[in-house]
Amino acid sequence: MVLFSSISGGQLHPLVESLASVVKTRRGQLPNLTSLPANIDFMEVEGTLEGEELFIWNEMHCCQGLRKLHLEIAILGKGLQILHCVFFPDPCFDLPIFGTDVVVGPSGVSAAIVDISPVSSQLSSSLEACLMNLSIPPFQQVRELPAWGSIFSPFVKFIRPSSKEEELHFLQLVDDYLKCFNSELLKNSSESSDSESSIKRYHGQLNYCRKQKSNDKTRRLLANAFNPVWADRYINEVLFDEPLGL
Repeated sequence: MVLFSSISGGQLHPLVESLASVVKTRRGQLPNLTSLPANIDFMEVEGTLEGEELFIWNEMHCCQGLRKLHLEIAILGKGLQILHCVFFPDPCFDLPIFGTDVVVGPSGVSAAIVDISPVSSQLSSSLEACLMNLSIPPFQQVRELPAWGSIFSPFVKFIRPSSKEEELHFLQLVDDYLKCFNSELLKNSSESSDSESSIKRYHGQLNYCRKQKSNDKTRRLLANAFNPVWADRYINEVLFDEPLGL
């Protein structure tokens, strides 16, 4: 398993490094957490894009209630860093999808998003109550969601931090969302795979993955750095692999 500590030591933007630490801390509190076996071709990747070196590191786990917890860090030259994280639920559990991304460019953090996305008609009442009780900072630059952003919840926060203080506020918000998510997971139990609710959540997660894969910007970047076939495999097998049939 690749250790992100091997790429710290000044190489990572402080928000990327701190966010990875928050995710790993909250991840470590989940029940029966184990590393997922993965294709070695995808765990630590090196490529070239427009003359600059591209490095991608991945960590993948599973636990009770979640079929995959994915944490990725990508660095392109000295100008671009991306943290990408998604927790995918087992459709037999009444759980949503947690996700957060941060994009850092030469001028600083250009995008930061966090959400707990429903895979059924809406989030549970207990999770909604937890999120509604959080203190939400008044971020100055709220970004517009993409055209396929219907997969996100009303609690999604998509911003461009305008200061170091706002970066810290975003970091705290992610931690708060993870606390709510973990609390929901710990009180959940499995339903039968042929239940109507499990089937509905399965199709909801399929829709989430397919909408995310409609973002062609990621595919173009990976295809240019590696090749189109590899890019499609990485997107379909690592970033947004679809849940197995029930």
